[in-house]
Amino acid sequence: MNVRQRWISFAGRVLLSLIFIVSGIAKIMDPAGTIAYIESAHLPLPQVAYVVALVVELGLGIALLVGFKAQLAAAGIAIFTFITALMFHSNMADPVQVIMFLKNTTIIGGLLVIIAFGPGGYSVDGGKRVVLVE
Repeated sequence: MNVRQRWISFAGRVLLSLIFIVSGIAKIMDPAGTIAYIESAHLPLPQVAYVVALVVELGLGIALLVGFKAQLAAAGIAIFTFITALMFHSNMADPVQVIMFLKNTTIIGGLLVIIAFGPGGYSVDGGKRVVLVE
C-alpha cells in the first residue's frame, strides 16, 4: 500500500466513524430523549436498545476510527445500521425517510469496503486484513 492509499483509506475510516461517534455522544447527552425516540418506533426494551446503540456507536465507532479490529467493527456497525434503517426509516411514502434510508445503505456500502479490504492505512491493526469468510 502506498502513502496515498494509506492516507485516503485512513480518511475514509475517519469519515465513516464520525457519524456514529457523534451520534453516540448525542445519545449520552440526552438519554431520556433517545429512549423516547426508540419508544416512538414501538421497539421492545427501549433501555436495552439504548445501551446497544451506545455500545455500537461509541465502542465500535471508536474501534473503526482507530482501526482496531476494523473489519469486525465495520460488520457490527453495518448490521446495526441496516436494522436501524428498517426500524426508523422504512416509510417509503415520506421522501425524507427515503433519503435517510438511502444514506444508511450508502454507509453500509462504505463499511462493506472495509470488511472486504481491511482497515487500510494508519490503523492499530497495521492495515492487516482479516479473512472473515472464504
